[in-house]
Amino acid sequence: MKIITWNVNGIRAVFRKNFIHTVKELKPDILCLQETKIQENQLTEEIKSIPGYNSVWSFAEKKGYSGTAVYYQENIKPKSIKTDFSIPDLDGEGRIIEIELNDFVLFNIYFPNGQMNDERLEYKLKFYESLFSYTDSIKENGKGIIICGDYNTAHKEIDLANPKENENRSGFLPVEREWLDHIVERGYKDIFRKFHQEKEQYTWWTYRFQAREKNIGWRIDYFFGTEDVLKRITDCRILKEIMGSDHCPVSLDFQ
Repeated sequence: MKIITWNVNGIRAVFRKNFIHTVKELKPDILCLQETKIQENQLTEEIKSIPGYNSVWSFAEKKGYSGTAVYYQENIKPKSIKTDFSIPDLDGEGRIIEIELNDFVLFNIYFPNGQMNDERLEYKLKFYESLFSYTDSIKENGKGIIICGDYNTAHKEIDLANPKENENRSGFLPVEREWLDHIVERGYKDIFRKFHQEKEQYTWWTYRFQAREKNIGWRIDYFFGTEDVLKRITDCRILKEIMGSDHCPVSLDFQ
């Protein structure tokens, strides 16, 4: 099984940039998208129904904002799909899709960005706590978990090109990085770093300053997983050659 996560920065925009061709080339079994920026009444049949795939969507109440989607091959039969969690910090912005498969639970998540103001930073931290309290309850019941998406935080200095210059910027604040430490302490592993320890491995670049061409980026798109699923993962790769967004996809190979 190949699972891919990708912040597309607007599903309609990426459809105008050879999205269907990219999906055909990558052939994911499951494709998790973040920041779709679309409402239910704006979904066209072309966007909703890629040949060979079913799709599920979670929409933000605010128009043109946030949103997540998952395309999964028609032969995959989820045991359950969830987009409403009845948890105040998690609902309302279309940030989460939970798909229960036979032997693990997959979360596709667009974590909040804390750059706007202190209130949004506080919301981001509350989101982390509410989410991982929820996933911990699933983990305690013996189910394996994979949590993919745009975490909006670079964890270590190796995960961004200019750590010193960004240490006071949301996305690399000590309090945000500590939350990723807490995630690891709670039993979730950064799967990419299990396979790749090299520097200059980034998944997001600003559109300014020719940052992507110069590879001045951040690694903020992750797969985290519990120990029981890690032994079945054969690789996790950053697909930096795939264009269409200010983020690139990250691919996970799962047996």
